[in-house]
Amino acid sequence: MAVVVNWFTSLIKFVQQFVAVGLRRYQRFAIAFLLTTLLAINLSPSSAIALDFGDLFRILPSAIQVIQLSNVSDNDEVNLGRQINAQISQQVRISRDRNAIRLVRRLGEMLVPNSDRPNIPYTFQVVEDNSINAFATMGGFVYINTGTIASADNAAQLASVIAHEMGHIGGRHALEQMKQAAITQGIATAIGVENDQLVGLGAQLALQLPLSREDEFDADRRGLLTISRSGFAPQAMPAFMQKLVNSGGGTPAFLNSHPATPDRINALNELIRQNNLASAGGGLNDREYQSIWRSRYR
Repeated sequence: MAVVVNWFTSLIKFVQQFVAVGLRRYQRFAIAFLLTTLLAINLSPSSAIALDFGDLFRILPSAIQVIQLSNVSDNDEVNLGRQINAQISQQVRISRDRNAIRLVRRLGEMLVPNSDRPNIPYTFQVVEDNSINAFATMGGFVYINTGTIASADNAAQLASVIAHEMGHIGGRHALEQMKQAAITQGIATAIGVENDQLVGLGAQLALQLPLSREDEFDADRRGLLTISRSGFAPQAMPAFMQKLVNSGGGTPAFLNSHPATPDRINALNELIRQNNLASAGGGLNDREYQSIWRSRYR
């Protein structure tokens, strides 16, 4: 009850100023005010009791930032992704191996027309790292470790990893993560999020923070359909996951422990069954891949 009374008291004060200065000038702030208050009550009811009108105006920049992240255009996303990529490139070793780059780019470019977002520019890069991992950030930037190239048995398996990361881009998962982080940090610190902070946050999300269970399942689904539409055997995706699980070397970073990998494999096999994809596609017996690419990184 105290939260509601406090909220209405602040709202009355706001409406008085709103009417005094005119509707158009404060339209954006009205939306942000309501959003900020509801977020505060939802995330921390006890702290919302202590909020007064001045507190809410101090956290308006964060609320406005959340609104902007919710409505970001493709061009803005690509521009932000380009800045995040520049920071990521300072934290990992981007490979200069032309053959490895050519392989990943060739597979990626085969997938783009059949992806969920074929109209944005994609950048496929290889990371010099023997660990099995792959990641992506907003705006079409995909990164594949050399350890992943070495571990794949064929082109279809490597394509499935690339397609999974493209699935995260297709689902705008990084943007959603960033929005949630901006909400949490904004409410906690009562300050806005500047663009350089967004870039740093985007790099951190790509390199360190796990995605949600729902995001991983969604990226698996999107990736499976993408490789199938691109002519690759969809069973390569669950097969590669199963191979990594059976390797006994611990769960690779590529296979997030949340959700459990067996659950992801079961969901993929069920999707293949439901769409009658079991006998479709190629890329499973790529002799060039076996003889050159796997040995290259061993």
